[in-house]
Amino acid sequence: MADIILREEQLTSLVSKVKNKTKIQEESHDDGSYMAKQQLYMIATMAYAMWEQMPDGEQLEDWMESKIAQCSQSVTAVVQAYMYKDVTEKGGMDKLNYDEIIIGK
Repeated sequence: MADIILREEQLTSLVSKVKNKTKIQEESHDDGSYMAKQQLYMIATMAYAMWEQMPDGEQLEDWMESKIAQCSQSVTAVVQAYMYKDVTEKGGMDKLNYDEIIIGK
């Protein structure tokens, strides 16, 4: 791999562009996570529809089971991180309403 040579002005310009792009991305998240909420709705709706339609004992293809397992792990990780933030902001575990966090009830 060849080395890339930049003049100081080019480097300064590049750093400035990266900083501006990062700032724009951060500002775009100021309105909340509207896309995440839409995506969660779609995940929940589609998963429920598949769950209702799928007979007990049906064998899915291996790749389908793998994708479902990956999605489950990913969503679980996000929920755990989100709930932890909620716990720390509310002042600890004793302030939690456990009925609200039981999944599958």
